[in-house]
Amino acid sequence: MSIVVPMLDEAGQIGALLASLSPLRAQGVEVIVVDGGSRDDSVAAAQGHADAVLKGQRGRARQMNHGAAQARGAVLLFLHADTRLPPDALAAVQQALVRRVWGRFDVRIVGHSAMLPVVAALMNLRSRLTGIATGDQALFVRREAFDAVGGFPDQPLMEDIELSRRLRALGRPACLRARVATSGRRWDTRGAWRTIWLMWRLRWRYWRGAAPDVLARDYR
Repeated sequence: MSIVVPMLDEAGQIGALLASLSPLRAQGVEVIVVDGGSRDDSVAAAQGHADAVLKGQRGRARQMNHGAAQARGAVLLFLHADTRLPPDALAAVQQALVRRVWGRFDVRIVGHSAMLPVVAALMNLRSRLTGIATGDQALFVRREAFDAVGGFPDQPLMEDIELSRRLRALGRPACLRARVATSGRRWDTRGAWRTIWLMWRLRWRYWRGAAPDVLARDYR
C-alpha cells in the first residue's frame, strides 16, 4: 500500500503526521508527500520522514495524481496532512478490499466547537447512504480501479466527490466504521454554523452543475 499526502504550508502538521505513519512504514507501507509550493518549512519538516517528498503543481487533485503516478503500491490511500489514521488502518484496508475495489473510513473531527460531533456523524451517514466519500475520510482504492477512472479530475474543488462518482460506477465503497481523526480548524476558524452552511451550499451548487472553478473562488 502507498499513502499519498498532498501538502501546502503544513509545517505545523506534517511532522506529527509522518511520525504517526512510522509504524506503517515499518510494515512496508510506502509514504509519499507531494508539496504544492509551500512557502513555509513544510518540505524541510517532511524530508527524511517519508519515502519520497515530491514537488508538484499546486492543487490537491494534481498533487495526489502526481503522487499516485510515482507510487509503487497496488493500493493507494489519500491522506490529508491534518488527518490521522487509526492504529489498525492497514489491516482494515486489506480486509475491506477483499470484496471491494475502493472505500473510506468514518471520520471524527477534533476541535473546539460542540457541533463537530454532529458534523462528523452527518458526514459519515451521508457517505454511507450516497456512496460518496470526502477527502477527510482517507479514501483508499485499488490502483487498477484508480487508473480505470482516470484518477482525480483536474479541478480545484470537489475532486473527491467527482472521483467517488466515477468509482461508484465500479462498485459501492467499503464504509469502514474505524475512524480517522481530522482537524476541525476549518470549522473553528470560520465558525461552525457558517462553515456547515457554506459546505452544504457549495455541494448543492455542484450537484446542480456549477463549475468547480467558480465554487473554489466562493470557498476561498
